[in-house]
Amino acid sequence: MAKKTSRKQPPKENGGENAHIAGAGEVQNQFITDTLEINYMPYAMSVILSRAIPEIDGFKPSHRKLLYTMYKMGLLRSARIKSANIVGRTMQLNPHGDGPIYETMVRLARGNEALLHPYVDSKGNFGKAYSKNMAYAASRYTEAKLEPICEELFRDIDKDTVDFVPNYDNSMTEPTLLPVTFPNLLVNNTSGIAVGMASNICSFNLREICNATKAMIKNPEADLFDSLNGPDFVGGGQLLYDRGALEDIYETGRGSVKVRAVYEYDKSGNCIDIKQIPPTTTSEAIIDKIIELIKAGKIKEISDIRDETDKTGLKITVDLKRGTDPDKLMRRLFRLTPLEDSFPCNFNVLVGGTPMVLGVRGILEEWIAFRTECLKRRVYFDCSKAKERLHLLLGLSKILLDIDKAIKIVRETEEEAEVVPNLMIGFGIDEVQAEYVAEIKLRHLNREHILKRLDDIDNLKKSIADMEEILANKKRILDIIVQELDDVVKKYGQERRTQIVYEDQTAEPEETEDIPAYPVHLFFTKDGYFKKITPLSLRMGGEHKLKEGDELIYSALSDNRAELLFFSDRCQVYKARASDFEDTKASSLGDFVASKLGAEEGESIRYMLPVKEYQGYVLFFFENGKCAKVDLKSYETKTNRKKLMKAYSDKSPLVALFGITEEKQFRMQSTNGKILLVHSSMISAKSTRDSQGVQVMTLRKNHRVDSVKESDGSEFVNPKRYRSKNIPAAGATLAAEDAGEQLSLL
Repeated sequence: MAKKTSRKQPPKENGGENAHIAGAGEVQNQFITDTLEINYMPYAMSVILSRAIPEIDGFKPSHRKLLYTMYKMGLLRSARIKSANIVGRTMQLNPHGDGPIYETMVRLARGNEALLHPYVDSKGNFGKAYSKNMAYAASRYTEAKLEPICEELFRDIDKDTVDFVPNYDNSMTEPTLLPVTFPNLLVNNTSGIAVGMASNICSFNLREICNATKAMIKNPEADLFDSLNGPDFVGGGQLLYDRGALEDIYETGRGSVKVRAVYEYDKSGNCIDIKQIPPTTTSEAIIDKIIELIKAGKIKEISDIRDETDKTGLKITVDLKRGTDPDKLMRRLFRLTPLEDSFPCNFNVLVGGTPMVLGVRGILEEWIAFRTECLKRRVYFDCSKAKERLHLLLGLSKILLDIDKAIKIVRETEEEAEVVPNLMIGFGIDEVQAEYVAEIKLRHLNREHILKRLDDIDNLKKSIADMEEILANKKRILDIIVQELDDVVKKYGQERRTQIVYEDQTAEPEETEDIPAYPVHLFFTKDGYFKKITPLSLRMGGEHKLKEGDELIYSALSDNRAELLFFSDRCQVYKARASDFEDTKASSLGDFVASKLGAEEGESIRYMLPVKEYQGYVLFFFENGKCAKVDLKSYETKTNRKKLMKAYSDKSPLVALFGITEEKQFRMQSTNGKILLVHSSMISAKSTRDSQGVQVMTLRKNHRVDSVKESDGSEFVNPKRYRSKNIPAAGATLAAEDAGEQLSLL
């Protein structure tokens, strides 16, 4: 434990302030872990639990406090009032200043266009979520009330469906959650950054989410893809469908989806009108990026670009030069600008005060459990009220036997306090029933009124029995949830705004016509340097310039349009074109591939493979004696992906890599001197890139494959000695006559 030290200040004269404060002026040492625990951890927990992470009802505390205040102000069915008034009233629950409260209202408002289903019906300038320059007006200029969909947020909130807690000054109570009748958490997008964690939830179509919830109620193992097509964003756009990415989001809550802008070509004006953009960007960011590309000379087909957004909605106009192909230009802009962007998903949710990262399925399961509890509490509340009402009516039924007697008891009782006890004695009823009878108005002491009240007894008994059955039968509760979901869809369901675009619709044709075609020599070194040299330069040049200790490990005659596959030591492959590299000379070091292609820190490029057409195989030889024969088409992509994960197996270190278009023979040598000649036709092909392959060479303990080379067997006097009819095989030691031949070759 750290030793505490102190340094006392001299006491001030004439009774200075330190003279009367115990411990004043002392400086104490403290472990930083104690500081974190005492000071930092409470702050972190407060941000996580009370600010940044949404709960199962779909709201953060700031949202919930604002909407509940508006609900208590009667703004669900009344006319709009000044936003400043709402903000002031909300400060009774949220004492963090009027600025943050109004910003919260702005995002929830219809005018801001940030949510698929806004909660606030707004009037005035509330800015636009897709523009950072279109600022919202001050709260004194705008008006607001609740949208009709908020009825689904507060339904039965006064029936003990959720818990209430005191506000910060204990002057009133507020709900801990809202009893939402649909999975609101997944219907409107939510994002937040806490301490050490964050949340980013995309929005889904209300109709699809409700249908998915109903499917899960009927079958917890239901396939979500049958009813949930993918995220649906308020700004529309095109969702590039990726089944694998959506499966990750549905099951784990993590992943990303690509969203692309929607545009129209105006032939009369020779311009492109961009009407919808991804939710992760703004119109200003897109325009700035395009202008940057134009200034850099990377885009030459655009003559002008401007923002023509008005009251009708977003519109970015791009004027084209004569003869420009608009679709081809947009494909380039999708690749180079935020017109195509990824929406990262991180479904971090508070469930019972605990942060959890849940997939769509997990969130729906938690919401069904939450809504089930709300319905149970509502039914129990109604049942209790019905029982209280029935109890009163049963007491009233006894009065029916002799109304005159009841009047006589009341009239003849001298003291008011004795009325209730005398009625209890006279009719054999309890105090509650007697109090109810005593409060009946004189005009209601007629047989007709009393008989009408007694008619309710049978209905109440049936209603109570039905509610008790609901409480005892979970299926009845789930049926009610399904019915409420159907009602929500009928009232507020709308068509998808985001289009689903499948891979065959997004495949981009290769733009090879703009790349000059000419022969080039490709060179790759052990240290990861690459050179592209024309035949003329190679003939005129001298020896290759290399770094000290470096050597050429690959050279080939190819074409400037060829694709290059660069394999790294982290089982990744980086894709490029020969045209991406400048023509150079033998006297230069060339390009360092890892830096050129943006490899990860510490990652090195080990092998290069040029590809003209994706035909043939890639052979991976590993130290454990295995070889993976992978179809080259496994590395072909229709989109312009620059990096592929899991390019080959990481189960054993890679010894050698070869690309073949026809079957060849290879010589494998182990550390114990064994040699095996194996033909690639004996190795079965695999379709997965990271396949471990098949065992080709059997190895003794503590030995490994040392080298692999192409070989036709001519270096051996008797090549059959080193071949085997079947694999795996151990190979053979080098014969004496071959050893001499090998030495002569050195």
